[in-house]
Amino acid sequence: MLDSYASLNKIRRRVFEEIAKLAYEGGDYSRLDDIPYQIYQEEAIYRESVFLERAIVAERLRLAIGLPVRSAKEHTPVSKGIEEAVKSEKYYEPPLVNVIDFACNKCPENSYYVTDVCVGCLANPCANVCPKEAIKIVNGKSVIDQSKCIKCGRCANVCPYGAIHHRERPCQKACGMNAIESDENGRAKINYDKCVSCGMCIVNCPFGAIADKSQLFQVIQAIKSDVPVYAIIAPAFVGQFGPKVNLKTIDDAMAKLGFSGVREVSIGADLCTIEEAEDFLNNVPSKLKFMATSCCPSWSVMAKKEFPEFEGNISMAMTPMVLTARLVKKEHPNCKIVFVGPCAAKKLEAQRKSVRSDVDFVLTFEELMGMFVAKKVDFNTLVEKPLANETSASGRGFAVAGGVAQAVVDAVKRINPNLEIKVQSAQGLDNCKKLLQMAKAGKYDGYLLEGMACPMGCISGAGTITQPSKTKVMVELSKKETPVKNSFDSKYKDNVGKLD
Repeated sequence: MLDSYASLNKIRRRVFEEIAKLAYEGGDYSRLDDIPYQIYQEEAIYRESVFLERAIVAERLRLAIGLPVRSAKEHTPVSKGIEEAVKSEKYYEPPLVNVIDFACNKCPENSYYVTDVCVGCLANPCANVCPKEAIKIVNGKSVIDQSKCIKCGRCANVCPYGAIHHRERPCQKACGMNAIESDENGRAKINYDKCVSCGMCIVNCPFGAIADKSQLFQVIQAIKSDVPVYAIIAPAFVGQFGPKVNLKTIDDAMAKLGFSGVREVSIGADLCTIEEAEDFLNNVPSKLKFMATSCCPSWSVMAKKEFPEFEGNISMAMTPMVLTARLVKKEHPNCKIVFVGPCAAKKLEAQRKSVRSDVDFVLTFEELMGMFVAKKVDFNTLVEKPLANETSASGRGFAVAGGVAQAVVDAVKRINPNLEIKVQSAQGLDNCKKLLQMAKAGKYDGYLLEGMACPMGCISGAGTITQPSKTKVMVELSKKETPVKNSFDSKYKDNVGKLD
């Protein structure tokens, strides 16, 4: 959706730029109230009313500062509550993912309807196969009685002209947890008991009505303080900011934003790999029928919600984000840690009590780009300062679907070269559910299972900038150029089990 939803991406990124400018410049933060008028001046660009566009971008600005979204009935300044947001230690209040009510188009829910392509054929196969007699012929055309229709889709399958269309609310279709419902006015509503904050609804709403809260404002407050702030950056970053921002220049790029240093999260991925490899060898099949990877928080939370009986089958290894953060804080005890990655769910993970003291902030690549624009960083002037070869190709491969499982398999082979490990992976929470249903039926006994909430893995996360297919190529290239191949050759391998 990155190219096809370009107008929405432009709005979202402009908001991040303006919030970053506001935070860096400091002063009177009440000027936040003026930003909607700077973005939309006299005429509407995308909607029927400039006033509506300003109101929607105002809520986006609030969410980007970590403030709660307001309803249309509230009459308060955009900047209300900003005094609390200025504090660098301020964490956003749940929920993380929010629907801006008056931006929602009230898209119809799951339904089938007959289009103008219907030619009123003599056979009427659609009516003949309908189990509820919901289809009648009116003026020679098929008409579906929605009160009788059970959405089985048989009519659409048999229509020789393809005249019957299956219409789904885009955000609802994208949600693998069935967490998108409707409120009393027909607008999208999130059931937070089901939501795992994967962010797929955010990037699939064609009206830009869903957004997550950000810590962008608070990160910059921390950078402006006397406390050193280190960025730990996910493997999927390669290619996100164009060819000029790479493993050789990322250190200088982040320094221009005020960060004290940068480390690759693939360092933690190596430690996670070794731990999961050892867990697999020790537990499968003697204690567990199968083992599942743990690095994707949405996958892990989904599994525990939907299949509580398998909670013990999810690896207990800390995620690469947490392991890297703990390693950096071990080296720099008084620093603040900002995880930068493609994932909305990492924001949720960082709020857990067991993680909160390790990872202070989470930013997406989109939010970081807002900082680059606000500071007017010219990527063409970046000085090369290659990151030390502290990680393996296996660790950098975590960004792409299948990479986590492959890293574990390679690590197991180092311990037991003769052991053959069966692997099964799934991307998208719908497919992940099916994977666990098959495991429940005993189809994957002895397997290593990998689940990723996003299609193609982390490279398709809600906070990415570049097309996943392009990022995949860049990740594979970075792996190829990495001299250390196996996680067991990481210089930090002796930290396994010591950072828990």
